[in-house]
Amino acid sequence: MAEPKTRRTSASVEEFLAGVAHEKRREDCRAVVDLMREITGEEPALWGDSLIGFGSYHYRYESGREGDWPLTGVSPRKQSLTLYIMPGFHRYEELMAGLGRYRTGKSCLYVNRLEDLHLPTLRKLIDQSVKHMRKRYA
Repeated sequence: MAEPKTRRTSASVEEFLAGVAHEKRREDCRAVVDLMREITGEEPALWGDSLIGFGSYHYRYESGREGDWPLTGVSPRKQSLTLYIMPGFHRYEELMAGLGRYRTGKSCLYVNRLEDLHLPTLRKLIDQSVKHMRKRYA
């Protein structure tokens, strides 16, 4: 079975962030990194070549595929700032209603600018999702 492409690396998060070309995206990402560090109590680590993750959990699918993944994370992608909310969003409908302007994928929150979000609500969303993941994968 193939190994997951995205794994924790020893690369410098700060060097990675310094290389983000878009200044506003870099600043927003640093703010989210600080927020996630505070919420998780974990230091950031680079996963793959563009995901800044916090903590980790081990997953195993019925198919036999398994691996490790961050509890939460952020990536300063070219199109948008991408936040990883691992349990997805269905259990957080009330929070999502007050969050602001965003798009979602299965576990990704896509944001054009951090100021498009209500930061206290974002804090609650990240905190609740990390608590859920820690309880589920304890």
